[in-house]
Amino acid sequence: MIVMKFGGTSVGGVDAIRQVVEIVAKYREHDMVVVLSAMSKVTDALRAMAAQACEGTEPTASLSALRKRHEDTVHALAEGKEREQALEVCAGLIDELSGILHGITLLRELSPRSVDLVSSFGERLSVVVVSAALRSAGLSSLPVDAREYVKTNERYTEAEVNFAETDRRLSAGLAPMVSSARIPIVTGFIGSTDEGVTTTLGRGASDYTASLVASALQAEEVWIWTDVDGAMTADPRIVEDARVLKEISYLEASEMSYFGAKVLHPMTMLPAVKQEIPIRIRNTFRTGHSGTLITSRTRAAPLGVKAVTSIDRLCLIMVEGTSLSRTPDTHARLFKTTADRKTQVVMITQASSEHDICLVVGEGDSPGTVKALKEEFRHEVAEGSLEEISVQSDLAVVAVVGGGMKGTPGIAARTFGILGEHGINIIAIAQGSSELNISFIIGRDDLRKTVQLVHASFGLGGDGDFEHD
Repeated sequence: MIVMKFGGTSVGGVDAIRQVVEIVAKYREHDMVVVLSAMSKVTDALRAMAAQACEGTEPTASLSALRKRHEDTVHALAEGKEREQALEVCAGLIDELSGILHGITLLRELSPRSVDLVSSFGERLSVVVVSAALRSAGLSSLPVDAREYVKTNERYTEAEVNFAETDRRLSAGLAPMVSSARIPIVTGFIGSTDEGVTTTLGRGASDYTASLVASALQAEEVWIWTDVDGAMTADPRIVEDARVLKEISYLEASEMSYFGAKVLHPMTMLPAVKQEIPIRIRNTFRTGHSGTLITSRTRAAPLGVKAVTSIDRLCLIMVEGTSLSRTPDTHARLFKTTADRKTQVVMITQASSEHDICLVVGEGDSPGTVKALKEEFRHEVAEGSLEEISVQSDLAVVAVVGGGMKGTPGIAARTFGILGEHGINIIAIAQGSSELNISFIIGRDDLRKTVQLVHASFGLGGDGDFEHD
């Protein structure tokens, strides 16, 4: 069995969905489950509608545009009874959405719970459209609402999955569909609480849904269909000669995703690792390309490094003072404060003297996090055991990633040596005990040059796919 996931660009319009139909038809000899994202830009549009409604204005024009886009797509891809049924279901979903948005307009209140409910309509619409297109092409399929199967807690917008219950429900619910030669077309990204309240798993989490399905059904592989050829040695917008990696390990993929590679959702790894299910990244629009295969282990690259990834628009928050080393609960309070705000901390560094600790966060998280930390430690700052919390902005993190780095001498020296030769200042450095990556903070203005230099220094560039020696 293969679980195929198609992202937003892969179902972004009529031509793209026709390509999806061709791909599904090509591999129809396999048992199959298809997981879908919303059509491209729809989730953003839904959230914008919710925000507009919260301000007291009905998003009438945006809602009409959403309705027209899906109806036009159905008209172009489906015929006869399939078209009529799909149009009826889409109309019902849009009407339901309209009622919810009207309620938000009246209340002028938008809770995370409401955001999740509104956001869910993108995937709920896309599975109806694509399933109708498949049936019109003679492929037996049916739309499946993952909220019946993917069970989560109540952490709205980034809900945590109840793996045992989700696994049980997916296995019991989807296996009979597959056995009867029907292709389940499953909504990615969304789930529900035990009480049936709609939740979402975080932006881009349709990959995660596909991996959950594959784990529950013990699939042979997960294929992530997207608009790139696979995982690359660097962002091709930064490094022109970046290459596709033919194989990487789960751990390498996870590190790459965490530090900025946007091919996979970071949580995707967990269910696949549990069952050791290979994940293949493929290009919807270049089906002849084999893509990148992600498995439990692969051979190391010649110099230990496989990729150079990066995240920009970061800030460094510095907390300094004797209280960090003298008072045992200071660290706990610091991390509890960031956790309570749901701040995503990209990187942490601390001096061996324990006199200071630095947190690297996104620009959007920085003001609120700094405010919360100042409030938490106001007494320590007032008495002088902590200095005033400071912030450095316009930063970026670069990560050098590779399973072969462990036990390979000279990687840090090569990385920082080349940067020193070109006058690039390193602000902070971190390395995990797994030795899968070395990450460091630089000024945002140095990002492009840094990635290009490090990428070249490890011989990662060139024409064609990345080859292992």
